Formats: sequence, structure tokens, C-alpha cells
Amino acid sequence: MNIQTIIVLIVLIAIVVLAVRSIRKDKASGGSCGGNCGACGGCGGSSHPKKH
Repeated sequence: MNIQTIIVLIVLIAIVVLAVRSIRKDKASGGSCGGNCGACGGCGGSSHPKKH
């Protein structure tokens, strides 16, 4: 492997690690979707319609 390939791999791994960390952080703080569409304002079938 040459140096350019190694640099690209390091950058891609860093992006993936940061994305996974962000998703886990959101999940832990309750910021992500919990799968309960009835309580979600972004869901089309919700009783809480999204304001435009």
C-alpha cells in the first residue's frame, strides 16, 4: 500500500468512528427515533402533525 491509500483509509475510518459515536450519543440522550411513530411529529400517521 502506498501513503495515499493509507491516508484515505485513516480519514474514512475517522469518519465512520465519528458517525457511530454521534449515533450512540443521540440514542443515549433520547434524541433519535425510538420507533414510536404515534408520538413522533415527523410521522405521517401521527396524532401530532408536523407544523410547516
